[in-house]
Amino acid sequence: MEKMKLKVSNLQKIFPAANKKEKDLVALKDINLEVKESEFVVMVGPSGCGKSTLINIIGGLEEATAGSVEIDGMPVTGPGADRGMVFQGYSLFPWLTVQKNIEFGLKMKKMPKAERAAVAKEFIQLVGLAGFENALPKQLSGGMKQRVAIARTLANHPQILLMDEPFGALDAQTRVVMQELLAKISRETGNTVLFITHDIDEAILLADRIYVMSRRPGTIREVLPVTIEGERNHEILVHPEFLKMKRKIMEMLWQESQDAALDK
Repeated sequence: MEKMKLKVSNLQKIFPAANKKEKDLVALKDINLEVKESEFVVMVGPSGCGKSTLINIIGGLEEATAGSVEIDGMPVTGPGADRGMVFQGYSLFPWLTVQKNIEFGLKMKKMPKAERAAVAKEFIQLVGLAGFENALPKQLSGGMKQRVAIARTLANHPQILLMDEPFGALDAQTRVVMQELLAKISRETGNTVLFITHDIDEAILLADRIYVMSRRPGTIREVLPVTIEGERNHEILVHPEFLKMKRKIMEMLWQESQDAALDK
């Protein structure tokens, strides 16, 4: 039996109104989500549906109004080393080299210097940055900076990787390269990943399963398994099963946008 790594149950998030004249904002409603160990799950939904709010709650950065989040059966009560987060912004220390940026979390854990250097080099190789160990962030492209951010997170060996539109700021070509790299890393490391995006192609290329969210208040509209055979790379973008699934998700999100425009 596959081990359940992450479980979200009956989760709700309400942002209180600033004054009595306004209504409380219900951002998330009755969210139920599961991620098995080594599974790559992607959440896709219209803008403003609460995707980032949800991943921040799972990461322990925000509190839910109701419901629960469990990692390995233990309740999430705040941030923890069991969760590694990667955002659209790279959040690198500009004065530190690639090597030292990746070592930073390990240094905070008091890992011996030689050991953390060896770990950092391992993940530099994994993300394809060999030869750039001594480069500063200002000398790197956007894609390379995000590789450093991913390597830094993976070097801390989190139980689950939480990624909030990490490739959103990249140009289209670099984005596909990063998607293929992440798919490769995920296969090689067996990491458990919860990935958020608004990009349907990205969702299908990466995911084992896709959770499609509704407009606000965000709920789970449908859960879709991705069963496309073969390596996950740009070639599957024209696979008939890929196009069929893309059309299905596009229709769901288009309907959500139409309903929102008509205020249904």
